[in-house]
Amino acid sequence: MFSEVTTRRSADAVFDQVCEQIVDGSLEPGTTLPAERELAAQLNVSRSVVREALQRLAQAGLVEIRHGGSTRVRDFQSGTDIEMLGRLLVHADGSIDAIVLRSMLEMRICIGADAARLCAMRTSPQLSDDLGGIVDRLDKTDDVLVKQDLDLQFWATVVIGSENIGYRLAYNGLEATYRPMREVIAAVVEPELRNVSGHRQMVSAIRAGDAPAAERAAKALLETSSEEWAQLLAALE
Repeated sequence: MFSEVTTRRSADAVFDQVCEQIVDGSLEPGTTLPAERELAAQLNVSRSVVREALQRLAQAGLVEIRHGGSTRVRDFQSGTDIEMLGRLLVHADGSIDAIVLRSMLEMRICIGADAARLCAMRTSPQLSDDLGGIVDRLDKTDDVLVKQDLDLQFWATVVIGSENIGYRLAYNGLEATYRPMREVIAAVVEPELRNVSGHRQMVSAIRAGDAPAAERAAKALLETSSEEWAQLLAALE
C-alpha cells in the first residue's frame, strides 16, 4: 500500500503520502489504516515518525485516531478546511482538478464582491488612497507577473478593509493556492489585470462609501476574464 520513505523529513513525507492517497480516493472514508508498527515497517521509518505524521493528519481533519490506537480515514470534504485547496487543486500527476478550480473562482467572486461592499461601508481616506496607489502602479507596468502581484495586493487591501476576519483567512488560503500558478494562468487572467478602468471604478465607489456600487464594480471586475476561465475549465474537463 505504501512505499519506503528515503528522502525529505520523514514525518513530512509520511504525511504527504497518506494525504495524497486520501485525497485521490485510494484510501476511502472509513478505511482503517495499518497499525503504527506495520506502517513503520512499510515506510521504513520509526514508529515515532509514524505517530507524528498521524497526529498531523488528525489535526488536519483527514483521519480520526480512536481510543485503542486504530486510525480511520475521514471524509476530507467534511473534516478539513481551506488549507486543503492546494492539495485538491493539483493532482499527483500535476494535472489540475477542474471542479476545484471552478469552486475557487466562484468563491473568489463571492468573497471579492461582498468584501468590496463592506469595504465601502467601512472605508477611510487612507484605505482609498492605498487602493488608488496600487491601481496607479498597475496601470504603469506591462509585466503580467508584476500586474498579478499588484492585483493580489489590491484585493488583499480590499479584504483587510472589509474588516471581516473570515474573509481575510479565506482570501489567504486562495492567495496561497494561486501564487504557485501565476505563470501558468497569466494569459487567462490578463484581461482582468489590464482592466484598469474597472479597478478605478471600484476604488471610486469605495471612496464614496457607495456599498452597492462597490459590490457591482467588484463583481464586474472579477468577471472580466470569465470567458478565458470558461475556456480553460472546458479544456480541463
